[in-house]
Amino acid sequence: MAAGIVGLLLAGGRARRFGADKLLHPLPGGQPIVLASLNRLEQAGVDRCLVLVAPRRPLLMRALEESGARLQICDEAPQGMGQTLACGVRATCDAAGWVVALADMPFVQVSTIARVVERLRAGAAIVAPRYRGRRGHPVGFSAAFGDALAALYGDVGARQVLESNAERLEYVDVDDAGILRDVDTREDLEAALRD
Repeated sequence: MAAGIVGLLLAGGRARRFGADKLLHPLPGGQPIVLASLNRLEQAGVDRCLVLVAPRRPLLMRALEESGARLQICDEAPQGMGQTLACGVRATCDAAGWVVALADMPFVQVSTIARVVERLRAGAAIVAPRYRGRRGHPVGFSAAFGDALAALYGDVGARQVLESNAERLEYVDVDDAGILRDVDTREDLEAALRD
């Protein structure tokens, strides 16, 4: 039996531009960025979540394990987001679909993610949120794209799958600038907190 809709949280990056482990950096209130992102994904109605991490990240792994998260260590994660996503899809190949979220995007509203999940459950092939004409994250994929996602490589994520299947992409328009706000630098974080 299929495992339903799986939330894949990509947390395999190195955070070089932030100057420290950005995923463990606390937001106002003290919650680390990665846990804020995970909690929003879990609250949005996916059937289960899997966090994809690179090897040799003991502090990040400990924080996630202590929160009760299910982890998948991706040896290929340092080679790019594509490999990290492929690792997650291969580990959950029984899924009916995937909602692919980024661990450094803690400002996406739960309601936005829930709409992506809802459209996947309703039969959408690929679904993404859109804010003021710009596509953002997370992106949902039906099981029909499992083989293509499992074969990804490099650091472009699922862009090639999206581009070659543009006619099957369904948008949900949202009033949520968080779908465009990833935290790559401390300045990104400060700007997001000001808005």
